[in-house]
Amino acid sequence: MTSPVSRPAHHGWLIANLLAQLAFGLLAMTIGLPSMQEWPTIFGASQAAVQLTFSGYVLTYGLLQLVYGPLSDRLGRRKILMTGLSITLLASVLAALATDLTTLILARVLQGAGSAAGMVVGRALIQDLFQGPERTRVMAYVGMAMGLCPPLGTIVGGQLHVSLGWQANFVLMAALAAVLWVTAWRGLPAHQPSVQPQAHWLTAMLAAYAQLLKDRRFVLYVALLALTSATFYAFLGAAPLVLGSYGVGPDGIGYYIMFVPGSYIIGNFLTSHLIHRLGDQRLMWIGQAFTLAGIGLMLVLALAGLNSPLALALPLMLMGLGNGFMVPPALAGTVGLLPALAGSAAAIAGLMQQMASALGGFAVGLVSHHNAVNLAVVMMGMCLLGVLAQTGLRQSLKTPPGPSRLRP
Repeated sequence: MTSPVSRPAHHGWLIANLLAQLAFGLLAMTIGLPSMQEWPTIFGASQAAVQLTFSGYVLTYGLLQLVYGPLSDRLGRRKILMTGLSITLLASVLAALATDLTTLILARVLQGAGSAAGMVVGRALIQDLFQGPERTRVMAYVGMAMGLCPPLGTIVGGQLHVSLGWQANFVLMAALAAVLWVTAWRGLPAHQPSVQPQAHWLTAMLAAYAQLLKDRRFVLYVALLALTSATFYAFLGAAPLVLGSYGVGPDGIGYYIMFVPGSYIIGNFLTSHLIHRLGDQRLMWIGQAFTLAGIGLMLVLALAGLNSPLALALPLMLMGLGNGFMVPPALAGTVGLLPALAGSAAAIAGLMQQMASALGGFAVGLVSHHNAVNLAVVMMGMCLLGVLAQTGLRQSLKTPPGPSRLRP
């Protein structure tokens, strides 16, 4: 179990440091995407083989969170974070020096494994250092950073690829990993366990996960986050097909997709200002109402025969805004229920969000997309499941939890 830490005096620098640590993994994930178009030619490989550079990263980025979370609870946050950044730095150098696709895939797998530390430890540190509405406010800043990373990563990656070659992307990530290693060492508190561990680390890890999964409130918080992510990734998976049926080419798809993450960033910004006035639960229900309204409006327009790109994108700005209201308090609740297991909680939440995102992207591939009707139906179904989880959560939060038996 980790001991409480007093927050450093330089509040703004601390938040900026945490945001950078959290955002780094998503930036590393997306910065190489523009280069994937040319890697088949460069390495003489198939597009399917090149795709492993991305899927391998995503796989280890999700799975290693399950390891880093409990280890950060047991051994201390900063130590685990610096270990992950060290792995990422070495992997980025290996990727920049790769002369064949096998080496590049291996480097990307290791890069994902190291970058996972920033996501899970960053969320756990927010739990350690901030309380109540302030914690939700910082989570809203995290949401804004997460919304910016994918488009920023692809824009920077594309420009560096054209100007300096694809290797420049990995040189940049190695440099950023080194900078973040120093900022973690110098700018984050030395958060050490208050009780020395007795059990084997694997036993302690499994016990931590078992304890969290026994808490109905935690399971419902995670289910709400996972279903919200699944709804958004269902949109991402099908939007290119729907927009293509409306005559939008590959060069224009990104502009319409950006309507949703753009409004999500706005929602997170508003959350950072409204949380003290409205509170977590009320803000989450407002977010759910906006989400349902956006998907419902998209469905109505599609059924009415308004088959145009803006009839898809504009209503879903309400969904992005609603998710911006809903996700920060849900994340804060997830890591705040059992503070001694914040790292483990962040790990489960992160993994389940990624698994649900993959499921959402897969589900929309099971139906046709000549217009937005089928997409809206799939998204509405996932959203309504989220409403059920949120309703159950409201009831569970009204019931005082029993005595918590936390393992160190």
